[in-house]
Amino acid sequence: MNVEEPSVPPRKPDDFLVWAVLCTVFCCLPLGIVSIVKCCQVDTYWSRGDYEGALRVASEARKWTYWGFGIAVGFYLLYLLVVAIGVVLALHAA
Repeated sequence: MNVEEPSVPPRKPDDFLVWAVLCTVFCCLPLGIVSIVKCCQVDTYWSRGDYEGALRVASEARKWTYWGFGIAVGFYLLYLLVVAIGVVLALHAA
């Protein structure tokens, strides 16, 4: 007797929506918007039953969010470097 077990869909991937919103508000607006759009696509693919597509766009959402945070951190570090150089030059000239 061949009894098929009901297939249980895999767990829904993390859509990184909270991180995408934080990236949009505090870091990099253009990349944050792209990551929010990708986050919303995760639910769309998941509800259609396209589990591989949901995993793919979740990975893209994570990628865009990390890029946004990385670029913001890079600019903040560059800003701090410029300020530090300005302070050193101002103290040296005095």
